[in-house]
Amino acid sequence: MLLKWTEGASAAQKQAVLAALAGLPGKIPEIRAYVFGPDAAISDGNHDLAIVADFDDAAAYQAYAKHPDHVAMITQHVRPILASRAAVQYEIP
Repeated sequence: MLLKWTEGASAAQKQAVLAALAGLPGKIPEIRAYVFGPDAAISDGNHDLAIVADFDDAAAYQAYAKHPDHVAMITQHVRPILASRAAVQYEIP
């Protein structure tokens, strides 16, 4: 997933997103691997944050997507500063 922040997003708000993301793997057992981080600022026009999450199957992803801690993180931290989002769910053969 790729997220782009609004122009007015503060450093504190961005840090709160990172802190909230860091807490999810300990709360949601369906997560197998979870990495995220800000854009390296090598090229102009990129999104601001990338998140890559691995799950055993589609059912595990759906459990994560609907998990109350995940929903709260989005509602409290991401949505207030979200300008745009791009996502792909890819099944590894």
